[in-house]
Amino acid sequence: MEEILIKFIRLDAGLKHIPLPVYSTSGSSGMDVCAAVHNPVAIKPGNMELIPTNLSVEIPEGYEIQVRPRSGLAAKYGIGIVNAPGTIDSDYRGEIKIILINFGKEDFIIQSGDRIAQFVVSKVYTAKLEEVKTLNNTKRGEGGFGHTGK
Repeated sequence: MEEILIKFIRLDAGLKHIPLPVYSTSGSSGMDVCAAVHNPVAIKPGNMELIPTNLSVEIPEGYEIQVRPRSGLAAKYGIGIVNAPGTIDSDYRGEIKIILINFGKEDFIIQSGDRIAQFVVSKVYTAKLEEVKTLNNTKRGEGGFGHTGK
């Protein structure tokens, strides 16, 4: 497995106790990332909250970090990420914040240090676009939503 170096800084020294993102198992593709809040944050059903991580990163050019939901939070509490997967570009240097949404039926409380999302490091490819008059035909053709059945 290939490794790349991602440099980071913690933005608020008062939140240094918050664990850094970490792979939970040797087979994990995502690192668990924690909330870095000074006070608990309540997310009411149907509402969204921007949750800080206290991290700013330097991602090598040609890579991104994808921010993905944690399946346990989704299954147990209905907590998701509005723009999943979110993208942290290699040239972004601001604080990483996670846009959580509560699809559940009860308030969800975020405490400092709670695992709220996953970071997946991914290679980025740059596309070269070419305008043409026609495209190759395929069996699917223009078949769209639901064209293969239920």
